[in-house]
Amino acid sequence: MSTTVQLPGVIDTQAIVATFADDALVNDNHREFSGTDQIRAWVAAELVGDHVTIAPVQAFDHHGMTIVRGRYDGDYDKAGLPDELILTNYFTVEHDRIVSLFVIRNRD
Repeated sequence: MSTTVQLPGVIDTQAIVATFADDALVNDNHREFSGTDQIRAWVAAELVGDHVTIAPVQAFDHHGMTIVRGRYDGDYDKAGLPDELILTNYFTVEHDRIVSLFVIRNRD
């Protein structure tokens, strides 16, 4: 069964942070962000601030973990990155909020 979700064109920092549990853990680009304050700063600078867009290309569940592969674009430094940047997002959700998110650039 698949579900389609329509997202608004602009999502602000607070709306993104509200999807995370208070004690959530994020690992992005080999850096950890833990708790609301650190996650808010990461979202503000590196998602909202860099105007990041993510076009999902694949999503599935693996034993309770949600895995979403997405095509990333935005105003971030693209030096050394492929023209089409696909990152895999590994989510764990409890009580309708993200408790862990790992963003990985997998190798072929």
